[in-house]
Amino acid sequence: MSLAAPWVLVLLPLPLLLLRLLPGQARQHGALALPPAIAAAFHPVDAAPARRHARGTILFLAWIALVLALSGPRAERTLGVIPASGRDIVLVLDLSGSMQKEDFDLDGQRVSRLAAVQEVGARFIRGRAGDRVGLVVFGDRAYVAAALTHDVSAVAHQVETAQIGVSGKATAIADGLGLAIRRLRSRDAESRVIVLLSDGQDTTGVVDPVAAAATASRLGIGIYTIALGPADLETAPRARDAVDSETLRRIAEAAKGQAFRVRTTADLLAVTEAIDRLEPSLADAPPIRSWHEFWPWCAAAGLALLGVSLVLQARETA
Repeated sequence: MSLAAPWVLVLLPLPLLLLRLLPGQARQHGALALPPAIAAAFHPVDAAPARRHARGTILFLAWIALVLALSGPRAERTLGVIPASGRDIVLVLDLSGSMQKEDFDLDGQRVSRLAAVQEVGARFIRGRAGDRVGLVVFGDRAYVAAALTHDVSAVAHQVETAQIGVSGKATAIADGLGLAIRRLRSRDAESRVIVLLSDGQDTTGVVDPVAAAATASRLGIGIYTIALGPADLETAPRARDAVDSETLRRIAEAAKGQAFRVRTTADLLAVTEAIDRLEPSLADAPPIRSWHEFWPWCAAAGLALLGVSLVLQARETA
């Protein structure tokens, strides 16, 4: 509990000071001053002082309540609501056949690339409270698995339940990137971001993904790319399921973003933490605090006491 204007409390003793300092007045009835003996006949000695004392007490209590209302009594409270951040994020996830390869360790077990991405990616998305998050998946073709929404838990669930083969087993990186750009280009968010994750190389050849990234840059859309897998075309060009990390790096550079190379689950965790630092989430911001105001209750009590005083005065004069 606190007061918005505690200095107002100095007014509390004002009525007592006035009673103390101001001179008393002769008792009058109408326009005629009556001698005490005659006036006593109109106001019985045993009842009038008690009534006057009660009304004075009520008036003083009303004064206290009104002064308290002016001082602004309030209690601080913490809201569990996280405000909108003004940021739109679309995760573009590769669901090509190579994502089935089991070359990642997760909690001491050998798991597929997709399983590692699902575990870490879902955790990353759930930490984006306040952002609008969407999901685009691609294989032979791309489609929207989750539209942009503040319901990050729903999008995280879509990541956790994604299955290889639903969109074909090829790697249409450009299609996935282009669909994400189309979803973001008309948005009026303060920040628009694409996180592209792939473990292969574009196999469609229809659209140049680097050119698509340049278009995203002109639209004010940033792109972070994650090259997933132990081997890449630069160091092991003949390796099966090698990732085209060079193209993913060029995509990120064309969109003024950042490229990440992931070979282990620990690398993947580090990437999500790095993106969180680059695009801070409101989930880690201090909670919103507000004030619960009590002055209306004090004001209502003061007015009610004034009403009681007027009723008592009316009865005395009746």
